[in-house]
Amino acid sequence: MKIATWNVNSLKVRLPHVLDWLAANKPDALCLQELKLEDKAFPVAELEAAGYHAVFVGQKTYNGVAILSPRPTDEASVVRNIPGFEDEQKRVIAATIDGVRVVCGYFPNGQAVGSDKFEYKLRWLAALTDWLREELKTHERLVLAGDFNIAPEDRDAHPDWKDEIHVSEPERAAFRALQDLGLIDAFRLFEQPERAFSWWDYRMMAFRRNFGLRIDHLLVSPALREACRGCVVDKEPRRLERPSDHAPVVLDLALGA
Repeated sequence: MKIATWNVNSLKVRLPHVLDWLAANKPDALCLQELKLEDKAFPVAELEAAGYHAVFVGQKTYNGVAILSPRPTDEASVVRNIPGFEDEQKRVIAATIDGVRVVCGYFPNGQAVGSDKFEYKLRWLAALTDWLREELKTHERLVLAGDFNIAPEDRDAHPDWKDEIHVSEPERAAFRALQDLGLIDAFRLFEQPERAFSWWDYRMMAFRRNFGLRIDHLLVSPALREACRGCVVDKEPRRLERPSDHAPVVLDLALGA
């Protein structure tokens, strides 16, 4: 089973890239973030023509998440937004795909340490963690995928990164709280090149200089650890014309019956 996560930074703009990537990689589940479109504008027909069904929740201009899969998803399994957490922002969708609970999240950016948006980020992370604790009780096989907007360790940020956001201790502590649920950073189960990042600013030739952050993650439940066969950042879409500033991250699982 192949599960991928990709912040596309506008599905309308990046739809040709997504369709090409689906055709080339054939994932069993593709988690998308930052759709930046309302549900009525979601490209259902184009994706179905490419052989993919989707569950999604979006809003105008900002946020929005989706899970694409080759087979229709049972709508009864779908959760949109964090249950019990009042939030107008559309940041979470979950569905069960081939027996795996897939949770797709677009974590808040936080803007700056100490800001109101930073406090919202920490509240949101706490609510997500509480909900996932309950999800794991009923879904032994679970993958949390998305743009976390957190670089969990120093090696996940370029050494010259000076901004506190994404690398602050409160954010990293929130990441560790997710790991304390038993969730495992699939990327770090495998040997990786130094300075392996998934996001690069559009400015300052950041991609060419590999001045980036690893903020897109796939965390797996303990029951899936032994099934992990590889996890990589696919940098090719970032080289395209008018790319997202994020690259897809892809996890390969070998699942038994």
